[in-house]
Amino acid sequence: MVKHLVFWKLKDSERRNAVADAALLRSRFNALIGIVDGLKSVQVGANYKPGDYDLCLECVFDSKEDEEQYQVHPEHLKIKALVAKMICGRTAFDYEI
Repeated sequence: MVKHLVFWKLKDSERRNAVADAALLRSRFNALIGIVDGLKSVQVGANYKPGDYDLCLECVFDSKEDEEQYQVHPEHLKIKALVAKMICGRTAFDYEI
């Protein structure tokens, strides 16, 4: 199993809507379950403390190969395009569990 974590820094104009943005993205990412092979679970949350990042995505996959296929899946790419309009910073971390 693989965990894929992504942390996003929202643009200043989006920061006041972090909770709503998290809810929107949670809905969009959860819709990928059953569409993207090997995607087992998704969580999206807004940081309630001051910090470097405002939103976090956590995905669990069956394997590294499934996570790699997710990265190029057309439905995931649509969400990536949406996120790109909202953020000014991003970092990711992947590990086996």
